[in-house]
Amino acid sequence: MPVPAGFEEGEAVLKSLEVRNFTAFQEARLDFAEGLNVIVGENGTGKTHLLKLPYTAMAVNAEEGRKRNGRQPTKAFLRTRLAEKLINVFRPEDRLGRLARRHKGRSRCEVDLRFSESGTSLAFNFASQNKSEVVIDRSPSVWCETAPVFLPAHELLTIYPGFVPLYEAYHLELDETWRDTCLLLGSLTLKGVHERKANRLKSPLEEQIGGRIVLERNDRFYLRPFGAGPSSDMEIALVAEGWRKIAMLARLIATGALPNKACLFWDEPESNLNPKLIREVAKAILTICRAGGQVIVATHSLFLLREFEVLLEDEFKGVEQRYFALRRGNEAVEISQADEVGDVDPLILLDEELRQSERFIEEFSRDRSPRTVSAGDSIHASTWSAACSTVEGGV
Repeated sequence: MPVPAGFEEGEAVLKSLEVRNFTAFQEARLDFAEGLNVIVGENGTGKTHLLKLPYTAMAVNAEEGRKRNGRQPTKAFLRTRLAEKLINVFRPEDRLGRLARRHKGRSRCEVDLRFSESGTSLAFNFASQNKSEVVIDRSPSVWCETAPVFLPAHELLTIYPGFVPLYEAYHLELDETWRDTCLLLGSLTLKGVHERKANRLKSPLEEQIGGRIVLERNDRFYLRPFGAGPSSDMEIALVAEGWRKIAMLARLIATGALPNKACLFWDEPESNLNPKLIREVAKAILTICRAGGQVIVATHSLFLLREFEVLLEDEFKGVEQRYFALRRGNEAVEISQADEVGDVDPLILLDEELRQSERFIEEFSRDRSPRTVSAGDSIHASTWSAACSTVEGGV
């Protein structure tokens, strides 16, 4: 579908990321879809790192592109600015080189990012001994103006009051994605035709939380119930955490940060959400994709994966998709990728859930049969049926 009128066209879509000797990855190449991209894997396999690395490069590009008198891209400038952003986002303890994959002797990390417009592509490298500079192998010829968006697993609306000036004045043990996203959350909201377009995207989210999110002059966010005035505002800290994550996404749409042809990186969007809200988040993510945004999420939720499958087969048919499964190999993390989730081999994420279903069936079958379950055991019967479906049907 075309990008809705009222949203600016972006300048680049992330096409591929190639790394060598980067954290847990010895060598890997990820080829991204223009729409939905899902990175799946167990904890500790580097899912978040694969979000933060391209985000960092895109954020540096956009930060300079938004400056009126921003200099043209040069290797000399990027050498220190990119290294500084990498350090602030990844928070290595003492030097940038700690992001290089560790083994005996020295090693060199190499990163190559390709975008839909070749003039914005970037390649760089650094050695394990480097402290605060990278070597630029290929620099972009132009800056981008569209900022990427990074949503951590934790919601940020409650920490927003005073966070940005505090972060910039003191050393906080929080990575810079929190500061970047807070800046976007505090941006002015759209108006006119732009606002009407944004309202169509965020209305389903606001219906789920029962109101709209407002930023008052005291620098705090509130939930204002539909049809009520300021006197009915509820402090965002009193709102359920799952709702706060939904509210954060709605706010970014209201300010025009999304979709705006921007790339949204979201780490575990399902965290602290019940199944009903996960369905709404999945729908919101695909709505952003259909409106021209690129979304890259990291997850280990079978429910979220299945919801994507259902929506992509019906309401959002035509949205490009790509899946990446991470697994620990003998020496480094390995990546399998495909355009269909069922074609990703092996989908390690599901192993434990399938084993749990098998254990449940085995234990339940010892004492009961689905034919003799009483009305009082209905919840067990439905769970037993779901477990059977999981084991027999897979994803």
